[in-house]
Amino acid sequence: MLVMVACPAYAADLGVAAKFFSDSAPVSVERTEGNPPAAIVRAADGRVLGYAFSSLDVSGSVGYSGRPLDIVAAVTPDGHVAGAEIVAHEEPILVIGISQEKLAAYVAGFRGFDVRPGATLKPTLKPTNDIARGQDAIAGATNTSTVIRLAIIRSARAVLRSQTAARDGAVRLDRETLRRASWPSLLAEGSVQQRLVLRGEAAKLLGTQDSEPNKVFINLWLALATPPSIGESLLGQQIYESELSKIGAEDDLILIGASGLYSFRGTEWRQSGSFSRIELVQDSRAFHLNPSDYTPIETLHAAGAPELREIAIFRIPKSRGFDATKPFRLDLDLGGGALGSPAVVSLDYRIPQRYLITSTKTPAAAPPAKITPSAAPASMDSLWPEYWEAKRYEIIALGAMLTILSAILIFQDTVTAHGTFYYWLRIGFLLSTVGFLGFYAGAQLSVVNVLTFINALLSGFRWELFLIQPLVFILWSFVAVSMLFWGRGVFCGWLCPFGALQELTNQLARRISDMVRWLSRGIVRPPNIKQIEIPFRLHERLWMIKYVAFLAILAISLYSAITAYELAEIEPFKTVIVLKFMRDWPFGVYAALLLLAGLFVERFYCRYLCPLGAALAIPARMRMFEWLKRYRECGAECHVCARRCTVQAIHPLGQINPNECIYCLKCQANYFDQETCLHLKKRAQRRQPAASPGKAAPPS
Repeated sequence: MLVMVACPAYAADLGVAAKFFSDSAPVSVERTEGNPPAAIVRAADGRVLGYAFSSLDVSGSVGYSGRPLDIVAAVTPDGHVAGAEIVAHEEPILVIGISQEKLAAYVAGFRGFDVRPGATLKPTLKPTNDIARGQDAIAGATNTSTVIRLAIIRSARAVLRSQTAARDGAVRLDRETLRRASWPSLLAEGSVQQRLVLRGEAAKLLGTQDSEPNKVFINLWLALATPPSIGESLLGQQIYESELSKIGAEDDLILIGASGLYSFRGTEWRQSGSFSRIELVQDSRAFHLNPSDYTPIETLHAAGAPELREIAIFRIPKSRGFDATKPFRLDLDLGGGALGSPAVVSLDYRIPQRYLITSTKTPAAAPPAKITPSAAPASMDSLWPEYWEAKRYEIIALGAMLTILSAILIFQDTVTAHGTFYYWLRIGFLLSTVGFLGFYAGAQLSVVNVLTFINALLSGFRWELFLIQPLVFILWSFVAVSMLFWGRGVFCGWLCPFGALQELTNQLARRISDMVRWLSRGIVRPPNIKQIEIPFRLHERLWMIKYVAFLAILAISLYSAITAYELAEIEPFKTVIVLKFMRDWPFGVYAALLLLAGLFVERFYCRYLCPLGAALAIPARMRMFEWLKRYRECGAECHVCARRCTVQAIHPLGQINPNECIYCLKCQANYFDQETCLHLKKRAQRRQPAASPGKAAPPS
């Protein structure tokens, strides 16, 4: 049974994990104290069958909506997911749009998933309808389902590590906590260690003389980059996550950097296949560093970090016997020393105590602490760079579209002065909006995005909630800037897939109707797609509907997000664009009726019902410029633009209502059209020379 709550006051009941082991005899679920919190699942004979956990407890999992998302799961001692069940969420696409059966099957499909070394944290970004596989995303909910996947895998790995260490009472490395730190902070706590070798010291070891003994020979730096607080601070989020994906759950990352005259890498390794100048030493064991485990790094990301001549990351497999919790050293060979002895300098290293966790296994005596979204660590902190990388081609295409649109808006006079060119340019752009942004990329902005943004401001704003959808993030950023210059119409008129679909279907229906009428030539009476002109008095009062709808959805979202998402179904975007009509029939009928109405009243939904248009219109009143040109005859002697306006945003007296204008530029094309504009016709007549008396006027 799927239970959805607004926000769980305490961690989920881990007792539900007992059913994941239904093939065994009756089992018990015993809470334990420690970090991360978990419970041991035991058979009747005392055998440990697995470890149950709540993803909200372990990794502070939140969904794209910014609200807690909790999954109860269990992992076996050999590193396989024994089962998983989602117990709390407020994701819009999952509340309404994806059936509960699909969601439950997707989460349950992680049974048997291997979380041990070799299993990757990277999202596949490959939606599929084969939801039982467990590794891919739910079709129509790629972003949210990938967050679920990451929450299960990360939490299972963390619990497995802690419980494995607890069996032996061992000390383990903290591989979960993330506290970004500056370079001076890392130096002060000992996370980064330094060994400065001057030219005088090097010369003494090598048995030579140096004329400048106080200058730097090599300034060597060493850090254990496995803990997120160290690794992500030094490498940055994207590089750190990339390196983590190459190692197992118990493997380690070592960072070595240097400046000065001497190189710790040298050039011999390219031929020999081994870094002969450096090696790690722990106790009496030496660990040679291999090129296959090596990644060069260009720069350090920690604030205040120096510019180093060379930086490298080395991956150290656990199977080689390296123990990151114990002291070790880095030996650097300077070459042949005096009397044939090796010239070696050493840099000792010990991970600071704050990165070590001593695991205990004591039964819990009290309920777990309350968890709130602002206090919980974000499971999406390291997810968004993967999405941007996976969507790089779509990002480039969107960037090209926005560049073209910016040029159209900035040079709108030049574009609209050539009527035919403007018409086909707009048709082509709208086709790209529907085809690429809509049906291919699913980048349809929604009032739900507005609610997510407002809720994020109220509950603790975090950029990663929005960065997880790169195309939507870029679109919102462009729309926010464009509203300052041109108002809300830039999105509604050019970048809204559903709005573009309404306009294109209306134009197509008109063309087909005209063509059939011309071909029949009175033989048959073809269906007439006659445009219904709504009286302006009624029209401007119907505008209120979308503003009331937006304010109602916003007000209710502050009380109940789920109810607000249900009301947001006034938008047909999810049905038509995101899910492509793959929904229950009432949603499909509603969306089809709106498209049908749009054949007779162009952009019917945009005019009267769209809460997103209302949400954009309110702040768009702060726009800085008035770009649209009008003549004194507009609205007084001529009403062509008012009659031809796509959304009837022009008042009978000629004023353009900026809150309703979708900035299609059709009125500007009329402004420059000498065959349409009354003002231009009058001017042309005044310029025509009068005929001389007694002479016939020249033929026209």
